[in-house]
Amino acid sequence: MSRLQSCWRGLCAAALSATSLAAAPAAAQDLASFEKRTTVHTLPNGYTFLIVERQGAPVFSFATRVDVGSAQEVPGITGLAHMFEHMAFKGTPRLGTTDFAREKTALVELEQAYLAYELARAAVKPDQAEVERLHAVFKEKQTAAQQYVVPNAFDEALSREGGVGLNASTSAEATTYYYSLPSNKFELFAYLESERFIHPVFREFYKERDVVMEERRQRTESQPIGRLIERLLATAFLAHPYKQPTVGYMSDLQRFTMTDAEQFFRTYYTPANMVTAIVGNVKASEIIPVLDKYFGRLPAAGKPPALRTFEPPQAAELSVTLREKAQPFYIEAYHKPSAMHPDEPVYDAIAEILGRGRTSRLYTSLVEKQKLAVQAQVGGGLPGVKYPHLFLALAVPARGVTTDKVAEALRAELSRMITEDVTDEELTRFKTRAKADLIRSLDSDSGLASQLVTYHTLTGDWRELFRYVVRMEAVTKADIRRVSGDVFKPANRTVARLENDAAPAAASTGGTR
Repeated sequence: MSRLQSCWRGLCAAALSATSLAAAPAAAQDLASFEKRTTVHTLPNGYTFLIVERQGAPVFSFATRVDVGSAQEVPGITGLAHMFEHMAFKGTPRLGTTDFAREKTALVELEQAYLAYELARAAVKPDQAEVERLHAVFKEKQTAAQQYVVPNAFDEALSREGGVGLNASTSAEATTYYYSLPSNKFELFAYLESERFIHPVFREFYKERDVVMEERRQRTESQPIGRLIERLLATAFLAHPYKQPTVGYMSDLQRFTMTDAEQFFRTYYTPANMVTAIVGNVKASEIIPVLDKYFGRLPAAGKPPALRTFEPPQAAELSVTLREKAQPFYIEAYHKPSAMHPDEPVYDAIAEILGRGRTSRLYTSLVEKQKLAVQAQVGGGLPGVKYPHLFLALAVPARGVTTDKVAEALRAELSRMITEDVTDEELTRFKTRAKADLIRSLDSDSGLASQLVTYHTLTGDWRELFRYVVRMEAVTKADIRRVSGDVFKPANRTVARLENDAAPAAASTGGTR
């Protein structure tokens, strides 16, 4: 939602490439001018569309945000939100198959075979011979279903018609789908997008599950930073599902079923739980009848129940240490309120002043002056922003420098945010950059569509995207000191260290809640 919005996967990439943690913020340009060109259209079934008319090239972009992510998962099915994102590109009964009637029968038989195999191997005392027999039957049924599949049919149908940027993403709190098309292909968009949510086909489910498992191996299990972040979340969150990795635990990826995925889809992919922003060279009066025709076919259903679990206050400093043959790494994570909290712009200011770029306090102090680190940053939104989450300060120690030494210097800078006012120059730079970042983020149709659905889903009103800059303009030095004092407390801190296992082992301290 703000500059603090960065996913843990992005953090891993940033750490490895030494790029910034900060994601572009959303604030306001001229709300009045956007209101004139923006139409909100809600169908009787609850599906909401945000339409922004823009002159220019005859193209449009869209972003569909489904209000579901890994936070809605429970133990046993972690990774399922991300898994369905993959499934959404597998086509429909009319696209991606040579004979759907026969494929449908084959898929039913495949699932029956898998469930029998899963039941046998999950037994308290499994009969190994029977497990192997049932696994062989499952593989036979998988081969039988595969013969009807036309690979990549959904992607190719769009590419042939000029579609670009076809992709999707899953976070802890949302699943987003997006691409761009020529304006004269709008009806194709409406047909294909509605079809894949009305008639999803879970073809190649177990094959794709293997792909996701390999994704986890590459991005988490083979990356020291990935493993560190996963353990940081598991340590910092005692109860809230934010502790679960979006990609899922390997044990769950090996066990959840097509039946689980279908139930997950029916629960969360309801029209009232989806928002689509359409931005580009379109006219609302012309496309609304098309939207009604196709998306109005989705059966009406209310929003799923709200998440019940809340994270209890942390009562003592916690820590986790990994020892690897890898570059040492140091992170401090502090619990902070959700992005809807009134103080969110203040957190943006703190992140900007402390850790954005080479003029930030952490970089200037730890990297340039003391030469204790080769990288120092601040970021947030880990692993999401909808619920109370984590504000991070991190550093990559320089050669021969211990993480203890880095921690001492980093905490000195955090303490300064509590005991000293920031300068006029620092506060002005934050506000100036915030406005510039907004303008850049709204330049492209796809960027604007993404921002609109994010704000509308989180706040219930897309206009908050533009009102946010007013809130940032109101941030004061006193606000920064007050919020810094609230958040940068030892009892609110979780420390994650990656130590080179060739170095002498240091005592690890921790705490309890």
